[in-house]
Amino acid sequence: MYQCPAPLQPGEELRVIAPSGALRELTAFQAGVALWEAQGYVVKLSSGFDEQWGYLAGSDKDRRQQLLDALEDSTCRGILCARGGFGSTRLLEDWQWPVGVDPKWLIGFSDITSLLWSLSNQGVSSVHGPLLTTLAQEPTWSQQRLFDWVAGRQVPPIQGLGWVGGRTTGHLLPANLTVATHLLGTMHEPMLNGAILAIEDVTEAPYRIDRMLTYWRMLGKLSGIKGIAIGRFSRCEPPSEVSSFSVEEVLRDRLTDLNIPIVAELPFGHDGVNAALPVGILATLDGDTGTLAIH
Repeated sequence: MYQCPAPLQPGEELRVIAPSGALRELTAFQAGVALWEAQGYVVKLSSGFDEQWGYLAGSDKDRRQQLLDALEDSTCRGILCARGGFGSTRLLEDWQWPVGVDPKWLIGFSDITSLLWSLSNQGVSSVHGPLLTTLAQEPTWSQQRLFDWVAGRQVPPIQGLGWVGGRTTGHLLPANLTVATHLLGTMHEPMLNGAILAIEDVTEAPYRIDRMLTYWRMLGKLSGIKGIAIGRFSRCEPPSEVSSFSVEEVLRDRLTDLNIPIVAELPFGHDGVNAALPVGILATLDGDTGTLAIH
């Protein structure tokens, strides 16, 4: 159902684009570029990747053109996103993925969820994984996991904590919860039926997470989900002086009554290890052993 781009080979070209927020972490960005270069790839910076327009990395037109140029350039084999923030969803207004071009790796997470999910509707798998500004902060095993996957090598399961038992297999849809929620009902919403949904988020108060998951429930979007993999919900604690549920309490309340396998505390998301997860590829979630395995 989903097509993986051809495995990357040393010497091939990767293109850097900035589809979201303006680049601020230059040292971290350069370190990320150096790691890809150390794998033997040629990393090319898109013109305007370091522009700024308010909180965005340039105008919508210019950022959209970066993406289009990378997709249509036959010498480019993969697309590396500079950072997250906000802005990639704006590129999807009146957007059409080019036809007749070979599938290419698209790598990023957080705000890049919108591009990953939209591309999945074209039947092309991408990678929910470290951005150029976060890659150097990853432990060696996490970096190698990303490099292994795009080179066509298998990756080991990741370990979490089972909340609801059972074992299920489905196509994996990793996402930032906030970004994914704002794709529901649009033409860029992927096929949720039969999916294993993998979610993470950052700086969202528990009541906001409650509001988003309640929205998913009211739309019936969780009814066809086969399992839920929960990564890190970082900096989502409520203020100490405010009466509130914890993030874990909200997630348990809104999800564990679905009677599907759920594994939490998996190593992906912001502010910590962000293990690469392919989009659309078959995966098995085991709530008894607390593992998520990629096929």
